[in-house]
Amino acid sequence: MADTNTDQNAVTAGTIASPLETAAEASSSAVAAGGEFTPQWAKTAPRGGRAVLNRMLKDGKTVPMFMGQALVNSLRDLGYNSTTSALCEHVDNAIQWGASEIRVYIHQSGKQPNQRIDIIVLDNGQGMAPNVLKVAASFGGSMVYDNRTGIGRYGMGMKAAALHVCPALDLYSWQEAGAYYNMTLDVEEISNSRLNMIEMEDPQLCNDLPSEIVDILTRPMLFPKNPRDTQSLLAENSEDLTKCLGKSGTLIYLPNCDRVSFRTSETLANDATKEMGRIYRRFIDRGVALYVNNRRVEAFDPTYWMKSARHARIEGLTETRSRLVGSWPIDVPVSEGARETTRIVAKLYALPYEAWSSLSRKVLKNDLRVFDDHTVSFMRNDRELEIGSEPKLNLRKHPSNNWLRLEIDFDGEADEGFTVAANKQGVRLKQYLADRIVEKIGEEVISLKKAIKELQGRRASLQGGFVVSEAERRATDAEHLQGKQLPEEPIDTPEQQAALQENLRTLAVMLKRDEETAEQAFERVQASKFLINTKHDEYRPFYTCEHRFGKVILTLNSAHPFFLKVWQPLSDLAKAADASQENSDDATELSKGAATTAKEVLVAIQLTLLALARTQSQLCEHDDQSDHHKLFLKMQREWSTNLETQLLSK
Repeated sequence: MADTNTDQNAVTAGTIASPLETAAEASSSAVAAGGEFTPQWAKTAPRGGRAVLNRMLKDGKTVPMFMGQALVNSLRDLGYNSTTSALCEHVDNAIQWGASEIRVYIHQSGKQPNQRIDIIVLDNGQGMAPNVLKVAASFGGSMVYDNRTGIGRYGMGMKAAALHVCPALDLYSWQEAGAYYNMTLDVEEISNSRLNMIEMEDPQLCNDLPSEIVDILTRPMLFPKNPRDTQSLLAENSEDLTKCLGKSGTLIYLPNCDRVSFRTSETLANDATKEMGRIYRRFIDRGVALYVNNRRVEAFDPTYWMKSARHARIEGLTETRSRLVGSWPIDVPVSEGARETTRIVAKLYALPYEAWSSLSRKVLKNDLRVFDDHTVSFMRNDRELEIGSEPKLNLRKHPSNNWLRLEIDFDGEADEGFTVAANKQGVRLKQYLADRIVEKIGEEVISLKKAIKELQGRRASLQGGFVVSEAERRATDAEHLQGKQLPEEPIDTPEQQAALQENLRTLAVMLKRDEETAEQAFERVQASKFLINTKHDEYRPFYTCEHRFGKVILTLNSAHPFFLKVWQPLSDLAKAADASQENSDDATELSKGAATTAKEVLVAIQLTLLALARTQSQLCEHDDQSDHHKLFLKMQREWSTNLETQLLSK
């Protein structure tokens, strides 16, 4: 009956109401009796803005281009990727105006869930005179509007980024020691204003900074811990602070931030340190001192080319620099179809795979961060805008791309091709530009990827031995316990025995590992009923199996994501189990129990696949044309494809 009533209500004079008519009825309450629209603002909307709008609608007053109360509230949702990305706007401005030292403070007080986060960004740049400060605090107020040679461009970033994380911006700037000019933007105050046009107030001269700011600048931060060892304070006390602040500079104070990416200062500071060290690596390399919570940020170079970057100081590296495969200047249109061109530069790097392949998983993953999604880095005027995979350049997120890096340099003239937004939140590469880049470097990228895969294949074959032997042994030992035995090769006559021996020697040549001699390979093949082999081929399924000369042969594809994401990490961990038995230094980063568990898990996975291979051999019974065999081949392909899709999905 409910459905019937609904249908009947939708019918008027025999006509079903259209979606447009229904929408019109829903919004009819916004239309007054006189046919005029009335505002339908939410209760949370700015009260001052509502009053101004009603007055304009009623009295027909002059309407400004921008409704300040609503605009300021809307800009809080401009869309920064994280707290760090918003703070980078202030670091950008500091660099733009000549700062040699920039300090970011993320201060936490109180305990969860009632903790308070205050943020300061301080620089020793040239500072701003009062009239310049007043303009800079306005939206669109820029001294470098549309100048594409620097980092900034529109005059929106400082205000929008500050309000993104905090409802108030307290701005101080000085060009004379101790003479601080202050301006404040307060969202609540602006929201309550009933003025048709909100004007900027004059900056106020202060001889001293507020006590809460002084405390943050002169005391160790809650994080990092052990401040005496890890924190380098700007000033030890308030008496020295004026001198340490210098003759000029700017300070951004964001009190009681209500929109932050993480709850604690520790996590926020760690993220800022990690991201800023990479984003500003070239400026740090040139000598800009960047601090987060009094800890100096080291440059992190995802291409591993910069000699001053953090990775170069990691102990135990025999090779500290990647190889520059090539550098290509590419002239591209400033916009699609334009005759005017600008030059970008693409640089392709190969990480020192052979030298680093023997390093522990901990060093590669945590210290070097080789497995982070750092395949392509976009650098605009030496400041990184985006990093990650880029399908338009045929560099998707895939484990096989971990060992190459592509760095693309461009200046502001190419902004349209890279679709650089006003808030610098990433790059959206246009296809015409991607096509030009691929045309120039595509063959080199393909050749490098092929070489890396070959190296990976050789490494996988070399490292597979010690745990594979354990699985082969256990499967062979359990064979007599199986309910149904696999068929054996006939060896009733000397001729049959000799033929089997010859076949096994041929098989041993095919399955020989790099560390084995031909005779060792033959002895292993002859002694074991189960054999695990490794091949590197991105077009093969993860596993294939066959039954030849009385042997169950399982071939694993080391190019498949399961091998790279599960098998290889477990293998690396399992090596620590053997190392711990010899008190090797390789085992110090991992407990013996965890390493032993990893080894047992890997052997269990191998035995699972060997059991599957045995079952397939048992059902097919030497008949490669049987329905069972065809079904297994199809299952291997489909299962491998499905597994790859799931493992690579985000």
